[in-house]
Amino acid sequence: MSETVPTPSSPTTRRQLLARTGAAGIGIAFTGALSELFTGTAAARNLGHGGYGPLVPDPDGLLDLPRGFRYTVLSREGDPLRSGEGPVPSNHDGMAAFAGRHGRVHLVRNHENRATGRAPVPVVHGLTYDPEGKGGCTALTLDHRGRVLSERVAIAGTAVNCAGGPTPWDTWLTCEETEDRAGTNGYTKDHGFIFEVDGADPRRTGAVPLTAMGRFQHEAIAVDPRRGVVYETEDAFERPFGLFYRFLPRKPLGGTGSLRAGGRLQAMRVPGVPDLSSIQETGARFDGIEWVDVPDPLAAGTPIRHQDFGPRGITHAQKLEGCYWGGRSVYFVSSFARSAEGSAGDHYGQIWRYDPDRRSLTLVIVFGPDTDVQLPGESPDNICLAPSGGLMVCEDGGGAQHVYGVTRRGEVYAMARNRQNVGTPEEPEWGEFAGVAFSPDGGTMYVNCYDPGTTFAVTGPWRG
Repeated sequence: MSETVPTPSSPTTRRQLLARTGAAGIGIAFTGALSELFTGTAAARNLGHGGYGPLVPDPDGLLDLPRGFRYTVLSREGDPLRSGEGPVPSNHDGMAAFAGRHGRVHLVRNHENRATGRAPVPVVHGLTYDPEGKGGCTALTLDHRGRVLSERVAIAGTAVNCAGGPTPWDTWLTCEETEDRAGTNGYTKDHGFIFEVDGADPRRTGAVPLTAMGRFQHEAIAVDPRRGVVYETEDAFERPFGLFYRFLPRKPLGGTGSLRAGGRLQAMRVPGVPDLSSIQETGARFDGIEWVDVPDPLAAGTPIRHQDFGPRGITHAQKLEGCYWGGRSVYFVSSFARSAEGSAGDHYGQIWRYDPDRRSLTLVIVFGPDTDVQLPGESPDNICLAPSGGLMVCEDGGGAQHVYGVTRRGEVYAMARNRQNVGTPEEPEWGEFAGVAFSPDGGTMYVNCYDPGTTFAVTGPWRG
């Protein structure tokens, strides 16, 4: 296939981006279109026909929602786990919902605890990888009415469990966003792996690192349900920035043993593009995408992103975060890029689509915030498909924090706002949202507030 390489734009300021999209004065600038999910290019503040109306201030000061919606607090950090294993851990992050028997729902929730933290994941025999690791996952089981039936540790002794993703066989892949080795921060084992977690029966999966999937600062994954290929993002904090990977399992599908059987890890090379942040125009498409074997997936001597991928190099990107499968493609998020920190260009959030059938990569969405920090629109992070066919995106930027939606028509609207101030009245701060997911029937949105760790269930007049 031929390769189309657009001329990279010069670095773009926030105001220039807003002016270019005609969006100055609104809450979020949006350019581009997801071919499977959107039609046209648009930007809208909190409504048009795509949103659910203005956010209504919550008298309890927890979560602002549109009129007609309500929330239930399922779990809060520091409260006792219903299993009696200890307190609910802190730093609620990535999450997924799975269908259980008799209308039940199993939630699997990450806890991004580092070597120090307020409330680590309790050590549980048979579910602990490294007794000195403070991160892990907890699992909640809800009945058909959304009431919490159980809450327990699903995996412990891991570190910095940031995001991950669901598999087609209803397990959760939890990702460690660290490269710390044994002996660092008190750890007794190497970290930087993916672990498989069964929310319905955590002891079935245990605490076994999927080492063939690589040791690096993992963020999120998405599984191609047809081929069984697992795509992985890397959120590296300094240059050289992270890579976009795919893992080719030796046994593509079929349950827990398939990923433990090993496979081949590869990194994406976009010919002629060493840094994705240099691409600024939506619709820019690159054909003939290459996948290069990772020389040392365990990073025994050198972190993967520093390894030698040959004279043509490899393609990097700053702040690679959310990842999901939609239609026949995988989508992944770059939350931001800053030239001052070493990126080739500046942006306030991108969504890319890789089509494995065509071996093509396309920049499909660019976000840009207004100067009003009370409005949504900076640093997209965790992301999921909504029942209406659009997107729900967790914001992880400055100022107020939102879950915002992007409709099939391209309208962007605020769905929720975190009201829990973890700063001071004079200098307020709000924790980011994470782990947005929908129940199997599409009637409930689950979402986490990272700090203070809180898991919400949101119900209301969702459009189907």
